[in-house]
Amino acid sequence: MAGRFAPRPTRTTVRGGQVAVPAGVPRQAVAPAKVRTVVPDGPLDLGLVLGPLRRGPGDPTFRAMPDGSVWRACRTPAGAGTLRVTARGAEVRGEAWGPGAEWLLEQLPELLGAADDPSVFVPRHRLVAVVRHRRPGLRLTRTGLVLESLIPSILEQKVTADEAYRAWRLLVRRFGEPAPGPAPDRMCVMPDAGTWRLIPSWEWHRAGVDNKRASTILRAVRVAGRLEEAVRMPPAQAQARLEVVSGIGPWTSAEVVQRSHGAADAVTVGDLHLPGIVGWALAGDRDADDSVMLELLEPYAGQRHRAARLILLSGRVPARRAPRMPRGDIGRL
Repeated sequence: MAGRFAPRPTRTTVRGGQVAVPAGVPRQAVAPAKVRTVVPDGPLDLGLVLGPLRRGPGDPTFRAMPDGSVWRACRTPAGAGTLRVTARGAEVRGEAWGPGAEWLLEQLPELLGAADDPSVFVPRHRLVAVVRHRRPGLRLTRTGLVLESLIPSILEQKVTADEAYRAWRLLVRRFGEPAPGPAPDRMCVMPDAGTWRLIPSWEWHRAGVDNKRASTILRAVRVAGRLEEAVRMPPAQAQARLEVVSGIGPWTSAEVVQRSHGAADAVTVGDLHLPGIVGWALAGDRDADDSVMLELLEPYAGQRHRAARLILLSGRVPARRAPRMPRGDIGRL
């Protein structure tokens, strides 16, 4: 039997976390990419369109490269997949690898905003009109995936952005899988629903996720199939289905359908900062609450999320009156 099987890796054959490959044994080659080219019907800014899918600068599922290309690692209905999107002149080229490659390329036009119609938007304020003129490449992306937006949105409930981004980064890198193809270093595909259910309680704690948010995620992944079906519903009905899960409210459901459906009217209510920003930009009212914000956005009914995006892009925000909310880390307790 000697010599019939390759020796099992031991501590002496591992260096830097990589199993040593015996001389003469070639490494497995990366499969060729599947490719699709899309010609948008108007201006397109990849950063503006795909930027909302990025969960912090260290997001292991998203990478913006210096050459202008954008990489995404996704868990699609067909399996894990990696997508590289590059704009060259009037064309956008998509390259994909992994079991989910064909699904990603099929969805590429909608990811780039093909299902969105910005021409129906009519600015009602000078500030909004100026920003729209300066940023003609803004389109609302539609991913066609619910869980990949739902889980990080739950992690962002009631905590600072830094805390939520850290939790997402740690959990995906620890329990996800390496992105297929020649993806940039340390890119990962998020865990599937079954893996999320098996994460031990102490791992949630180490990532700084309290029991309330962890429990909400566990309730959501138990019915992941039913939640993914919501992508075929109108945004309002999809939000209603998401909110059936205890712990998911209007804030979280709006954050999800903005990305999964490209919902132009799904304005985020219950946010700590957005009402004050909208109130300040449109009426000079830094103390505006949700009711005031919705009243100010009423002229944009049907396009309120797009209006809010343009207001945020204006950079017109009220000056801080208090120190930044302190970052917590329950993982140190």
